[in-house]
Amino acid sequence: MKPIFSRGPSLQLRLFFAIIIAIILVVVDSRLGVFNKVRSYMDTAVSPFYFLANGPRQFLDGISESLASRNHLELENRTLRNELRLQDSKLLLLGQLKQENSRLRELLGSPLRNDEHMMVSQVISGGMDPYREQIVIDKGAKEGVYEGQPVISDRGVVGQVTAVSQLSSRILLICDPSHAIPVQVLRNDIRVIANGAGCTDDLLLEPLPSDTDIRVGDVLVTSGLGGRFPEGYPVAVVSAVKIDNQRAHAVIHARPLAELRRLRYLLLLWGADNNPSEPLPPSEVYRAANERLMQMLPQVLPNPSNEIPQLPAPKSVEKETSAEKPISKPSSPATGNHQ
Repeated sequence: MKPIFSRGPSLQLRLFFAIIIAIILVVVDSRLGVFNKVRSYMDTAVSPFYFLANGPRQFLDGISESLASRNHLELENRTLRNELRLQDSKLLLLGQLKQENSRLRELLGSPLRNDEHMMVSQVISGGMDPYREQIVIDKGAKEGVYEGQPVISDRGVVGQVTAVSQLSSRILLICDPSHAIPVQVLRNDIRVIANGAGCTDDLLLEPLPSDTDIRVGDVLVTSGLGGRFPEGYPVAVVSAVKIDNQRAHAVIHARPLAELRRLRYLLLLWGADNNPSEPLPPSEVYRAANERLMQMLPQVLPNPSNEIPQLPAPKSVEKETSAEKPISKPSSPATGNHQ
């Protein structure tokens, strides 16, 4: 007797063919990149939904600001006036520091690189992939954004662009487990790779010998190696150093300076052109990092009571400046050995 309904392929057979097809598509995409344009078109098509999803928040923000009470505005106005008076008093000292900094740059004979172009962008959405630490910004290929472009905030390095559409771009954060960034200790020029371990945890440095001179509180800045990230930008502060006696190496954690969970406005960086420039020598990295830290303090170190590492000045600079004004040397061993 014939069955009323004909039976098709078994469920196991269909699952087997689906897995084979999926593996073939993954291999073809990784080797040939045939789906890059498809992903770009899909990101472009989805971009308007990001803006629509961000619209209610902007609308509600505008309503909340317009409904603020008069007493609250007066109190905020008085607070801002007091802060303005405080900032005015600091400007007097800032003018003197600028003159001294300019004099030191002339003695060094090599100003900071000023070929970096920046563009402000806004975070409009978190990543759609729950297994990757990503965000979406409102700048894309229309504004000249390119894959691999470094991204920073007002506190430190955030990550790099991994996908670009016409109206938006996707950024992989430095805390993603698949992300690694070359850094160096600002105090003594030790270079190391910082790997992401998830945004709920600190960055994890590559295994180092147990006698490596890295301490809690050391500032890590980009070294420029690899040509992806410009040198001298703050990345993280060493938060823990543990010695693994069984493997004879140090396990070092570093807390990112950028608040990766509360990002709103970011800066896209360009060099002299879109192509990465050659990394500078260590002395140039020291000077660039010192200049940027001077501009970003006190935001670089979260605790203002912590001692900020000072960069070693060349002997020629010390001799020339000693004739004009005595310079007090820091008591802590913050100079280290140069490579």
